[in-house]
Amino acid sequence: MPRRRDLLAGALIAPNLAAAQAAGEPPAPEQHASIIDLDRCDGCADRALPACVAACREWNRERFPKPEKPLRNYWPQKKFEDFSEHPDRADRLTPYNWLYVEKIELPGKTVYAPRRCMQCFDAPCRKLCPFGAIDRTKEGAVVINPDVCFGGAKCRDACPWEIPQRQAGVGIYLKAAPKFAGGGVMFKCDFCAERLARGEAPACAAACPRDALIFGTLEAMKTKLEEVARGRFVYGRTENGGTATWYVSSVPFAELDSVIRASRQTKAANGRPGFQPETPKLAQSAWLAKATLAAPVAAVAAAVMLRKRKPAEGEGDAS
Repeated sequence: MPRRRDLLAGALIAPNLAAAQAAGEPPAPEQHASIIDLDRCDGCADRALPACVAACREWNRERFPKPEKPLRNYWPQKKFEDFSEHPDRADRLTPYNWLYVEKIELPGKTVYAPRRCMQCFDAPCRKLCPFGAIDRTKEGAVVINPDVCFGGAKCRDACPWEIPQRQAGVGIYLKAAPKFAGGGVMFKCDFCAERLARGEAPACAAACPRDALIFGTLEAMKTKLEEVARGRFVYGRTENGGTATWYVSSVPFAELDSVIRASRQTKAANGRPGFQPETPKLAQSAWLAKATLAAPVAAVAAAVMLRKRKPAEGEGDAS
């Protein structure tokens, strides 16, 4: 029988090889999509927390990171990313807040924009993860496996909106190479993959009291978009090669994006994605293409590190 670490090596390498070899992937076989109507969303001003945010937290609470402390730096950097002291923070994306509502102040008008993973059809994060930790379900949910993720943040680098967020002190790197690899686990919205598999809408869409989050099959949402988007602007339909999250607004997205960017303290998204135009990310940069080819090599290296380490306490080899 194969040894347990051999099986892990295969799990690390195979998904990444398959993703790297595929180019310009179409939507998933049973792809679902969502429409977010910014003219309907009012940020749930009558609630302490927007209903979609509260529902997302409640559904995913058991999956939020529980870091081991004291936390260790990311070698060779002398820092780490830690949100564990502020798990209730709701003004940006964090490992404990996979959906937040951006308040955009315009002259004479306020726009509220629920932001989460865009669920790209051909997700660059999935193709460039060095450890094959990101996969896509048949319903189109792009999912990070926390049991495989090393927290290297290549997914965030590859994401046009810098969506995934890192939490230190959790994940496989603590056992494999705590001083020399990774830095935790990356977290983001997974489109409520378990709910999708059961034929249910994501928690955010099910909880929205304003019907601002509409959800269904890809074909149904195409039809719905034609109905609701007349005379308005659409974002997400073609960005980054196409996503499963389509925003509709009477305000141009370039205008919304400029306000978001002006309100940031740095040029980085820092958990607050914009509405910028995006061509397919993998086609933009040579370093991304090189990273795609190098990713399986990194997976092999990780598997070797795991194999060299002694079995964890109470662990025996499969026979």
